[in-house]
Amino acid sequence: MTNVTFLGSGGFSTALAIHLARQNSAMATIWGRDAAFCDRLAAVRVNDRHLPGFPIPPSVRITSNISEAVEHADLIVASVPTVHLRKTLESVRSAIPAGLPLLSLVKGLEIGTLARPSQVAAEVLGSRDLAVLSGPSHAEEVAEGRPTSVVVASEDTPFAETVRSIFNAGPLRVYVNQDPVGVELAGALKNIMGIAAGICDGLGFGDNAKAALLTRGLVEMTRFAVAHGARPATFFGLAGIGDLMTTCFSPHGRNRALGERLAQGLSVDQAQAATSNVVEGVFTTKSVAAAARELKIEMPITMAVERILNGDMSPREAVIDLMSRPAKDENFEF
Repeated sequence: MTNVTFLGSGGFSTALAIHLARQNSAMATIWGRDAAFCDRLAAVRVNDRHLPGFPIPPSVRITSNISEAVEHADLIVASVPTVHLRKTLESVRSAIPAGLPLLSLVKGLEIGTLARPSQVAAEVLGSRDLAVLSGPSHAEEVAEGRPTSVVVASEDTPFAETVRSIFNAGPLRVYVNQDPVGVELAGALKNIMGIAAGICDGLGFGDNAKAALLTRGLVEMTRFAVAHGARPATFFGLAGIGDLMTTCFSPHGRNRALGERLAQGLSVDQAQAATSNVVEGVFTTKSVAAAARELKIEMPITMAVERILNGDMSPREAVIDLMSRPAKDENFEF
């Protein structure tokens, strides 16, 4: 049986480990840096910090010993917040065998470099088979066994198909995509729109405003990604509009929840302190906005979210500013 090692003890890695154990499709190991947390996780078999309420099957191994975690691994799965990814991979690099394939679940862009998570992994760990998995997949629903569809993408299609064969079982349906750049960028960019959607909810603007936000937000996401080598069609699939919808509507969405708190008058620090999870959209917004200015890519919603996060404008002022922009034709040129 395939041995899968998750680097990171967050909610999504825990949910996928539960899924693999439940479907008996692979042997799962969860590795985390925090030894005390891993010891507690192994003892109580519930991830109270990131995925409360879902028992972890006895077959799932949990350890903070990286050598033990990767000893028999056939696939390593990176599931660490982008802001911690490079440092985490550097800390375990010496223990990870050369050429061991890697799947990234990370949805964000590195601050400063704008590197995608798979690019960070390649830089730190060297040449190996790489794939990315994304799509509308809240950890709570995956752990509960509710029907979920995601997409796995790689420049090496046979490797993507191998990854699909590991995870595609029971209620989890996995599609293969040949555009890893687009899939990875979609997973990062939708978090910006998630914050915007939460602001929309917090201000009580209703369905009309939110529908317009998602429609124009998808155009922004696609425009930015195409400028970085992605395929437009990817944004009309699971990694694009699919993930965008769950992020912007679900009560599980941490980016949407942060935006809602901002609209209710909390500061960015206060809004982030209300959750134990990293809110990727805060970091992604600043990186993407800086790149958009440099490349002269029109992204008015992203720029508005950045101004709110920087404290330069209130949520209501940002909406007024967006609605006051010069009238224009609707077009979808990327």
